[in-house]
Amino acid sequence: MKPTRLVNGFLTVGGWTLASRLLGFARDVMIAAALGTGPVAQAFIVAFSLPNLFRRFFAEGAFNTAFVPLFSKKLEAGEDATDFARDAASGLATLLITITLIAQLAMPWLVLAMASGFAADERFGLSVEFGRIAFPYILFISLAALCSGVLNATGRFSAAAAAPVLLNILFITTLVLAPRLGWDIGTALVWTVPLAGMAQLALVWVAARRAGINITPRLPRLTPDMKRLAIIAAPAMLAGGVMQVNLLVGRQVASYYDNAVAWLYNADRLYQLPLGVVAIAIGVVLLPDLSRRLRAEDEAGGQSSFNRATEFALALTLPSAVALMVIPLPLVSVLFERGRFGPEDSVATALAVAIYGLGLPAFVLQKVLQPLYFAREDTKRPFQYALLAMVVNAGVAIGLAPVIGFSAAAIAATAAGWVMLWQLWRGSRAMGLAAHTDARLRKRAPRILAASLLMGACLWAAMLVLGPALTMAGWRYLALLALIIVGIVSYFGIGAALGAFRLSDFTGAMRRKRD
Repeated sequence: MKPTRLVNGFLTVGGWTLASRLLGFARDVMIAAALGTGPVAQAFIVAFSLPNLFRRFFAEGAFNTAFVPLFSKKLEAGEDATDFARDAASGLATLLITITLIAQLAMPWLVLAMASGFAADERFGLSVEFGRIAFPYILFISLAALCSGVLNATGRFSAAAAAPVLLNILFITTLVLAPRLGWDIGTALVWTVPLAGMAQLALVWVAARRAGINITPRLPRLTPDMKRLAIIAAPAMLAGGVMQVNLLVGRQVASYYDNAVAWLYNADRLYQLPLGVVAIAIGVVLLPDLSRRLRAEDEAGGQSSFNRATEFALALTLPSAVALMVIPLPLVSVLFERGRFGPEDSVATALAVAIYGLGLPAFVLQKVLQPLYFAREDTKRPFQYALLAMVVNAGVAIGLAPVIGFSAAAIAATAAGWVMLWQLWRGSRAMGLAAHTDARLRKRAPRILAASLLMGACLWAAMLVLGPALTMAGWRYLALLALIIVGIVSYFGIGAALGAFRLSDFTGAMRRKRD
């Protein structure tokens, strides 16, 4: 994949992911207004988090990191990739159906593992009930992730990137219809979860079939390829488990503080907007590209892909991180503060947003470095690195919580993110790609940082000027829009002046994408 096609892939996935994240953000704003931060809201958050936790553990976090390189290499070699995809789907479905059935019986213990602070009040019963309804989502979304991996490996990014939009459209539709039809909002939302999973699976399955890869179900078979897939996926699965333990530790800490689960969830959704757009785009496009290049022994092409992915990540992530740290309260108060979400919720959520913003570059750059390992079918070292990050996360979260409260969970996640990035970078130096950054990246990276910091100063000044308007009903939306425009214009203007990037890098790629 040429650098221009690589950037086009980033923009395709990033564009759809941005649409999904914006709709998801609208969804979360509507949920916060309808449910506030009380028991029903917290029970829904835990129930929705359960299948997503296992999804990252089995599908995106482990299975696809092993499946996509093997599938991509079979495509490159002209082997029967469709047969391999069918076997992988059958094996994954069998595993997930078994896990779903066990989870229905073990749901009280799963809820306690997620938020033991719920045990003494009504949140526990609600979480168990909601969790049983939502958990089958894991089956549909994990199979959808496999179909998406197939599409991405063939260079077809649109359908897979568009699938998450369906989830948010269905959630928003439910939130609009529920009060009009007299439905209980919490119950209606949780039933929407598995229905959305079915819709996402249908979309990508049909797209894969149109691409010539018919992933029809059949009885699972333990072929040599499946044995190799299992051997590669096992360490990645363990690494995915370690990363999910980090999330569990943070939620456990938050569950002992009133409303903290909802505060951290809403903060997570805000910083996930830039994280998802950039990191998902890079991870989806870069892994199959590197896998094909390694198969073709194209070392120079792989190095070029890595450098452009790193540059793309820095150019969009550093200004986002600075903005989250400089203007977290205006963002949270304007976007969330309405209905049952009050000013005290805004202050607590904004604190977590600023802390997560500090870790945003680490979270995104991990997605640039991890494909270097996964494309080589090396899942053992990321697992070892994740273990140390888990120790750091648990130590910081549990150690600081008695001193500073719920924000210890956000600080721990950020610290663990930087530790994980450092380990990935250090381990990748022997591969050559990360060690030999090209002249363009070495020139632009510090200028991107400088442009981001100067943009932060402009945002701070604009926030002081717009401060009164940001608290006025009706005007606060326009004031926040003005603040965002100041950030965008100042960053791209200063960046272009400093030589951090050329505006044609973005506009040219977008024109080529349309053509």
